[in-house]
Amino acid sequence: MGAVIGAGAMTALLNWRRRARRMDFRGKTVLITGGSRGLGLVLAREFAAAGARIAICARDLEELERARIDLERRGAEVFDAVCDVRNPDEVAELIEDVCARFGRLDVLVNNAGVIQVGPLEEQTAADFENALAVHFWGPYYAMRAAIPKMKRAGGGRIVNVASIGGKIAVPHLAPYSASKFALVGLSDALRAELRKDNIFVTTVCPGLMRTGSHLNALFKGQNELEFAWFSLGDALPPTSVSAEKAAREIVAAARAGRAEAIISVPARLGAKINALFPELTADLAALANRLLPGPGGIGEDTARGLESTSSVSPSFLTTLIDRAAVRNNELEPLEN
Repeated sequence: MGAVIGAGAMTALLNWRRRARRMDFRGKTVLITGGSRGLGLVLAREFAAAGARIAICARDLEELERARIDLERRGAEVFDAVCDVRNPDEVAELIEDVCARFGRLDVLVNNAGVIQVGPLEEQTAADFENALAVHFWGPYYAMRAAIPKMKRAGGGRIVNVASIGGKIAVPHLAPYSASKFALVGLSDALRAELRKDNIFVTTVCPGLMRTGSHLNALFKGQNELEFAWFSLGDALPPTSVSAEKAAREIVAAARAGRAEAIISVPARLGAKINALFPELTADLAALANRLLPGPGGIGEDTARGLESTSSVSPSFLTTLIDRAAVRNNELEPLEN
């Protein structure tokens, strides 16, 4: 009987703690790096719908302007700034500007990203350095600047958008996977150390998403074939989720202060299988690699997805992600 009462008391305590640390985003300030298009823009819409004030940054001024107009038409209060997250001085200035505009920073979403697709033979040291600069050093610079602000405000939320590729290495995405693994480790380490300051760090590991970002991904080697397999994986509903669904899950995880959010059933299943049977997933990855295009084509040169089209992509098979590209500012200007 005592054990039952004890278990009930523990459950009640845990539920109370979960409710107590939930964040109401109404009136809160949310900064999203890489917020001008793709998942970043969809996240900005979702946080805005929850009542947050939105700050977004990106490197392209025209993209930012279109995103700002899109968000303001939805009723959001928006601050936008050109910023390269690879530059620590620009990131520090961004954090100061956001705080000057809104008075505080409550939520930092490290979302800016880059992806290079191609065989290892065509990936260069510069590709790895750039991926690490965007996915590891960029979030580090932003967190280093934001954490003191959050501590003085009594707490906050940090959301690091990593990838299932930061849990399971993916063939032909070596720079991307290596840098996302680094971000997962950094995020996990900071989560443990910042809890005492009422700052909750959430590591997000999405699987494939229909954001439309395939058009701006970078392809090497046989770029048309690389683009074909990559975009088909993103496009098909059995293997991918919509950007809107992913954004809702990410915002819910941030609201609850969860430690981790793995987005999509295939991603969650893959992470569990890899944890239990790492040799099996290694063998499957090696098998998948044999089916992917070999080196050649444009070699170490780089082409965007828009420059790597074929009869396979775009096609009726990629309709969902092609529509997402327009909707999420990846392809054409949004309607003003």
